[in-house]
Amino acid sequence: MQAIFGIIFHFIGGFASGSFYIPYKKVKGWAWESFWIVGGIFSWLIVPPVAAWLTVPHFVEIIQATNGGILSLTYFFGLLWGIGGLTYGLGVRYLGVSLGSTIILGLCSVFGALVPAVFYQFSPTAGKDSIGTLATTHWGQMVLLGILVCVIGIIICGRAGTLKERDLAKEGAAANENKEYRFGLGITVAIISGVLSACFAFGIDAGADMANAANAAWRTANHITDNANFLYKNNVTYIVILWGGLTTNFIWCMVLNARNKTFGNYTDSKTPLLKNYIFSALAGTTWFLQFFFYGMGESKLGNGASSWILHMAFIILVANGWGLVLKEWKGVSKKALTTVIAGIVTIIISVLIVGYGNSIKG
Repeated sequence: MQAIFGIIFHFIGGFASGSFYIPYKKVKGWAWESFWIVGGIFSWLIVPPVAAWLTVPHFVEIIQATNGGILSLTYFFGLLWGIGGLTYGLGVRYLGVSLGSTIILGLCSVFGALVPAVFYQFSPTAGKDSIGTLATTHWGQMVLLGILVCVIGIIICGRAGTLKERDLAKEGAAANENKEYRFGLGITVAIISGVLSACFAFGIDAGADMANAANAAWRTANHITDNANFLYKNNVTYIVILWGGLTTNFIWCMVLNARNKTFGNYTDSKTPLLKNYIFSALAGTTWFLQFFFYGMGESKLGNGASSWILHMAFIILVANGWGLVLKEWKGVSKKALTTVIAGIVTIIISVLIVGYGNSIKG
């Protein structure tokens, strides 16, 4: 039952992440850097403490009582994770949206799942699964199999992306071709993004004392005597991690505002300012919900390869699902459409395999 709830929570989080960009499509007359940072302020600065206030009693006192070194390390991993988010954007730029998004998310899922496991192999930590544990236990082998199947699904979706671009080119849609397409550079940037994405998991580990304090307070207040974990324990840790993410993204967006002379977007009366702020805030809030529910799923499954692969796989599924709903595949061949559906089905199978692996974990 724990595994089932964990999968449900991860699906909700993946749905939020796969859907958050849709409100940005309603923003009119603003440059990317302008609506991105407005949404980011909600994602990384406003909503996290509100969520903590609603779910974690005395969260401010927990942060204040935490060792400065722990806070600094948690913030540092947030900075690195923020860089991973920026390189994600560069990967899409050099590989194209359809191909880039799928490949990068796939790399993020694999690196984000395996890098922490490899790290814990050389730095054993209580409650954390090492790559050795995954490789030598039946449940761990099922998780690794699920990761392999997920990679196969990513490759299939990537193939669908190339077929789509080829079909559009045949239709004379030359404008749709990515003039900045650079496969070698794109893959390099994608690998960097995938590796740095693992830093969010490290940030959660670095700030574990805050989550443990929230968990202990909850258990004491509710007289909990079994092994149940507080669903929202990570909400206090997210505050510090996302400060790091905000720092990285804020600096880059301000650089772009200066370079592109787009500071005027924020007060431009020629644009629908109120709607732009509302839709950006909605996008940012939706984005944060992925980690709100990731934390709930993690409390059921553990913060390891299983949680990360489920989270990323669901994002890929939802993002591709929206692509179908919004008719982004309109005008492509039956072969391309069949291929992307096959990729989505393969990823669903990978999620089921990972879920089964968790269900038999002893």
